[in-house]
Amino acid sequence: MEDKGMLTGNLWKAIPLFAFPVAATSILEQLSSLIATVVIGQVPGPEGTLGMAAVGANTPIMSLILNLFIGISLGTNVVIANAIGKGDQQTVTRAVHTSVLMSLIGFAVVIIGEIYAEALLTALSVPLETLPTAALFLRVYLLGMPSILLYNFEAAIFRSVGITRMPLQALMVSTVVNVGLDLVFVSVLHWGVAGLAAASAIAYTLSAATLFYRLTTTDSPVRLDPRKLRVDGAVLARIVRIGLPAGLQSAVFALANTIIQAGINSLGTEVMAASSAAMSLEYVFYNLLNSFSQACATFVGQNYGAGQVKRCRKILGLCILEDAIATASAIFIILFAGKFVLALFNPDPQVIDIGYSRLLIVFTAYVFSMLYEVMSGYLRGFGISLAPALLVIFGVCGIRILWISFVFPVKRTFSTILYVYPISLATTALLIGIALLVFRPSKRLAGQAQNADSASAT
Repeated sequence: MEDKGMLTGNLWKAIPLFAFPVAATSILEQLSSLIATVVIGQVPGPEGTLGMAAVGANTPIMSLILNLFIGISLGTNVVIANAIGKGDQQTVTRAVHTSVLMSLIGFAVVIIGEIYAEALLTALSVPLETLPTAALFLRVYLLGMPSILLYNFEAAIFRSVGITRMPLQALMVSTVVNVGLDLVFVSVLHWGVAGLAAASAIAYTLSAATLFYRLTTTDSPVRLDPRKLRVDGAVLARIVRIGLPAGLQSAVFALANTIIQAGINSLGTEVMAASSAAMSLEYVFYNLLNSFSQACATFVGQNYGAGQVKRCRKILGLCILEDAIATASAIFIILFAGKFVLALFNPDPQVIDIGYSRLLIVFTAYVFSMLYEVMSGYLRGFGISLAPALLVIFGVCGIRILWISFVFPVKRTFSTILYVYPISLATTALLIGIALLVFRPSKRLAGQAQNADSASAT
């Protein structure tokens, strides 16, 4: 049985060995999208500009859909990890096969997207001259949604037993294929944005097929037998109960950031360019610190199942400590190299200064983000998912929406927008910390164990 240091062994080494490949996987996905944007942007004439605008116009829709289902896949991770900790192989098997079939909901997303593509984009105020191209990109991209969802559920299955490198390796191969197809479809065949979307769909199908094969041949507890593919209602309910709040949290988070972006857009081209360059760096480092939250949820899930209370507490402390080291390292890098990196995106000194001011405020605020993400992961490891999701929706999303609606109109400056990051993140960290004290899941587990011992003694 896979352990990877989750139930035994050195946690100090095991946690980053789990977290870093998870972070690298997310970063690689973003890098693939960035390269695709560069490829379409190199098309000469107005077609290249129109293509970039069309891809950018779809970002909010794609973020909402992907964040929702990636969050739901976290339920798969926790349910399987908990069952492994208990030694309940029957539940592990049912959860694996149920999770793989959950990706079929991607076909419903395809149907809805094909019918309502223009309506969705019109709701986002996409200009009429961009709308046909944006709708074409969305329709072709959504054809790959079943594969995208399947890949993410498969990755969650592997991560539940500590296997994080395999999803990364599969994505690395598909990313190379994706970039190659981008160049062929756009530069050689001149398919435009449809070529970009088709390349992405093919690449994700390849990575999903690779992990599907690996699941059928692995010697770990999460081995997949295609003949046993069926949905278990009880397991599905548990996965949704844990994963859906996390998915909704991520989706609302994306919505709040879209509203912030609208405020940034109103400040002019230079601010938009500076903020866009800074956000590219922020996403990279956010994926790094958030990977420790996923590690915390998975490690706690297994140890909660095994009844190892002290080890659960130790996991929380080490995840916070190691994530703090990673966050401090990120802040150090930005302080000394931020302007140089921003210059690679845009050499305009004013754009660099504006982008650097954003980096300083947002990266400092990441200290609070790191705290609430890890504590939320800790609670989810115990199956407590709704409370942290609601608190994050209120603390991060609610405050940001209210800030842009009421505070920003009073003083329409970039600094006014940036101040909402430390305020919202610090508030959320405080709320999640209070929730941790209220729920006290490790104390509850210890009490249950003591009651069980007393019952057996009598």
